[in-house]
Amino acid sequence: MSKVVIMNHPLIQHKLTLLRDKNTGSKDFRELLKEVAMLMGYEITRDLTLEEVEIETPVVKTKSKVLSGKKLAIIPILRAGLGMVDGIVQLVPAAKVGHVGLYRDPETLKPVEYYSKLPADIDEREIIIVDPMLATGGSAVAAIDVLKKRGAKNIKLVNLVACPEGIQEVEKYHPDVDIYVASIDEKLNDHGYIVPGLGDAGDRIFGTK
Repeated sequence: MSKVVIMNHPLIQHKLTLLRDKNTGSKDFRELLKEVAMLMGYEITRDLTLEEVEIETPVVKTKSKVLSGKKLAIIPILRAGLGMVDGIVQLVPAAKVGHVGLYRDPETLKPVEYYSKLPADIDEREIIIVDPMLATGGSAVAAIDVLKKRGAKNIKLVNLVACPEGIQEVEKYHPDVDIYVASIDEKLNDHGYIVPGLGDAGDRIFGTK
């Protein structure tokens, strides 16, 4: 079963409150989302492996630790996921960034893939999928499907706000994928929005309606 990690760091929770506020405009929303993604990235990368190297400080030769070269890929689900990429890339500049684009079929309400561009060695990378909202879970499940078809094995899903329905959907189809969130909200409403949520993350990032 998926591990679900709720990140309750005070800075994350403070910034999440500002993101929820309907009076927060697009410029501030983008900046806050980037900051929260960076703070969440600190926790998500906690288990990266290290190796020991020898360096010379201004005083003496010594052995010290560096990342062991395990390759990372950050995969935003278009379009709202783009708002979380820069914060994590600032932490791990060597990470590659792929993209998965999905839209909801108006008749079946199922997600349909319209775009994917992934690193050629995606099957060798540790993967972090980012999307601010985990609502119905349909897009997350479909994005994970796309990656697994390309050979990806080590996948983490990172969402700002989730609801129980979305978490259950991911756990149902991909129990091997751990989920990292800043909050598990109450429920989905009849329109598929998370309650209390923060509205449509894509519209709030890009200033669209």
